[in-house]
Amino acid sequence: MLNFFPSQVILVLASSLLAVVTILCFLPILFFVVLRLLLPFSGLRKFFSSIFMGIAGAWITLNKGWMKLTQKTQWDVEGVENLDKQGWYLVTSNHQSWADIFVLQSVFNRKIPFLKFFIKQELIRVPVMGICWWALDFPFMKRYSKTFLEKHPEMRGKDLEATRKACEHFKLIPTSIMNFMEGTRFTREKHDRQGSPFKHLLKPKSGGIAFAMQSMGKQLNRLLNVTIVYPDGAPSFVDFLAGKMKRVVVRVEQIQIPQRFVISDYTNDQVFRAEFNRWVYELWEKKDSLIGRLLADTARV
Repeated sequence: MLNFFPSQVILVLASSLLAVVTILCFLPILFFVVLRLLLPFSGLRKFFSSIFMGIAGAWITLNKGWMKLTQKTQWDVEGVENLDKQGWYLVTSNHQSWADIFVLQSVFNRKIPFLKFFIKQELIRVPVMGICWWALDFPFMKRYSKTFLEKHPEMRGKDLEATRKACEHFKLIPTSIMNFMEGTRFTREKHDRQGSPFKHLLKPKSGGIAFAMQSMGKQLNRLLNVTIVYPDGAPSFVDFLAGKMKRVVVRVEQIQIPQRFVISDYTNDQVFRAEFNRWVYELWEKKDSLIGRLLADTARV
């Protein structure tokens, strides 16, 4: 524990350790990526996926190591009992900071399969990480603007079809699919601009998880509804690396996904789409209330 050092020193040390860990894990991933390209046999896909998942698990463990070394964070976590490392999960959470990803990975590491996030298609070009995300079968999403779709209506629905194809791969080995339903990090400016009806949350976008459910079918039957609260305010990524994340509260609710949700058509069935959106809205109402209670409780500590 090095928290007695100035935050600037902690920032440099944590950033350096993060970079070293990233490179150490990238090199074996790169080796097996090349090997997979040289041996493009469908029968070996599960073998390579298992190797990549093993490396990813070690990656998170090493990240937890430097976090423990450089930070003095009080963790308050509930709801991670009775999870299954061999199960299939859909995970969603409120989103406030880049630190959310490290929090989620730390909380779920070796309790459920490695978290796979929906990634924008453009990010595949990011040096080092783009290759890692591709190797780890992160689902890449290609978004089209409303203006573009007006000019090219034939492309409507192509992004969701890509989601469906990406999720098909996840039937091979136990997988956890992570989706931030708000679509972006919460800020008060974004909240006010979209006129969110919630106090602590942006409006949820239901399409991504609906298509993940339908693509995976009955194999994906559990939703982990995660609520993250930073009692001292959501840290920026720099603040997180500098050891300024003093407290974090995490609550995990396991929800059985209704069977009708995995067999209905979110795109074409308007009645079902309205029902599904109501279900998500109710989840968000409860989450908003929970955030309020947790903030009130931690303010008294």
